[in-house]
Amino acid sequence: MDKIDRKILSLLQENARYPLKYLAQKVFLSSPAVSTRIERMEKAGIITGYHATIDPVALGYHITAFINLTLDPKQKNEFYPYVTDCPNVLECNCVTGTYSIMLKVAFPSTMELDTFIGHLQQFGNTQTQIVFSTAVPPRGVGIETDETDTAEEIKKA
Repeated sequence: MDKIDRKILSLLQENARYPLKYLAQKVFLSSPAVSTRIERMEKAGIITGYHATIDPVALGYHITAFINLTLDPKQKNEFYPYVTDCPNVLECNCVTGTYSIMLKVAFPSTMELDTFIGHLQQFGNTQTQIVFSTAVPPRGVGIETDETDTAEEIKKA
């Protein structure tokens, strides 16, 4: 990956719907050249998909929570398909520490969250934190780009 690839990735994380023409202008290449670079990064598994960012509250999901779960490793074969099939589970991470699993979930109400936690407890002990506010919303990873690069420097890359 060179400076141009990193700049393209940064722009796509900012807005995956930017037209190729816009991306090409920003990196001083032709649209077909940018398209080829994007396709190469998709094939390499660097770009894994394109997603819309949706406000859960606008759709009635007023409760976001993090649930920590102790999970016996022997239960993973049963647990992973279970949480994969739960549409309210936004993320499921295997973590270090007292708890082995951390889930991020969204529910319309605390009653529905409580019911879900009850089901989770068949796999182990839980600890739940309900989110009051989010200071930093989900975002892409930081990609080092030097905003001071001139057109000539980017063209040389």
